[in-house]
Amino acid sequence: MIKYLKEDWPMYLLFLAVAIMSIKELNSSSAEQNINATNDDTGQMWLAPSLLSDNSVEGKQRAMVIYGQDLVAHTSIYFGPHGTVAQSSNGMNCQNCHLDAGTRAWGNNFGAVVSTYPKFRARSGKVEDITKRVNDCFIRSLNGRAIDSAGYEMQSIVAYMKWLGQNVNKGEKPAGTGIMDLPYLTRPASTQKGQIIYNNQCQSCHAADGQGILNARGNQFLYPPLWGPNSYNDGAGLYRLSRLAGYVKNNMPFNSATYLHPVLSNEDAWDVAAFVNSQPRPSADKTHDWPSIADKPFDHPFGPYADGFSEQQHKFGTYQPIIDEQKSRLKSTLAKKSP
Repeated sequence: MIKYLKEDWPMYLLFLAVAIMSIKELNSSSAEQNINATNDDTGQMWLAPSLLSDNSVEGKQRAMVIYGQDLVAHTSIYFGPHGTVAQSSNGMNCQNCHLDAGTRAWGNNFGAVVSTYPKFRARSGKVEDITKRVNDCFIRSLNGRAIDSAGYEMQSIVAYMKWLGQNVNKGEKPAGTGIMDLPYLTRPASTQKGQIIYNNQCQSCHAADGQGILNARGNQFLYPPLWGPNSYNDGAGLYRLSRLAGYVKNNMPFNSATYLHPVLSNEDAWDVAAFVNSQPRPSADKTHDWPSIADKPFDHPFGPYADGFSEQQHKFGTYQPIIDEQKSRLKSTLAKKSP
């Protein structure tokens, strides 16, 4: 661990510099004026804390937070095919899905993790803590195996998440955390249109074959694979079209788009997400997912369903009829339960 901390010290300085610049941008008045109204319940954007200015974390705890940040940013070094701790993942880094080590606004960040966990998750039908959720990502997004929940690495990741969410009240999910919900299309998302967008906007980083680009040392991806054997599997959260579309809209092309200045339109984001998720990828064991099929989200791409809509429509839309039916079913269920 010490070896990689020393080798990657310049990366820490660069990361912290970028974080400071991001905080300044998010604090500007234009940031508050341009927040998508449908995703801003509080009017207060979440801002990640900075280790440069936070002197309240000291000693062993500070070391764990720093290590946790590095594990998120460079997961493959520790747990990839040539990992120094274990060889238990596909070579992607956590920050390939949680940008800037889980700190970027609307970049699938970790700002509300601590405030919302433990919580009941309908996918498993159980109450889950943070370690279970992190291991879910190892199994699904990193297409690997769970790591030791009591181990130093897991505890460091949790320490980092707790530090990031230290100023978020329990039960709250501030604007800017997680992934933004996009307006639904009035048509199915188009893989054909998405392929054109991918060729024009995405392949320069992720390659024409979608397999990403490795760094010179070959131990982590500079740009992650979007499909194929080294990408997230079909049980990952981003395999839901709404999650990938919202993620793409506010963050892609990488370091060109922001939620304040997106490059793609909403339709483009839905279509390119449809193209990416229509490509081959590893299959997860989903045997125990969604014990109550009535609780499946509208865009869960695998049946069976509690409604009469096809698997194709659940995957690519249109979604509003599905959502309307779900609302009607819920209203009917509540009415039957009321005295």
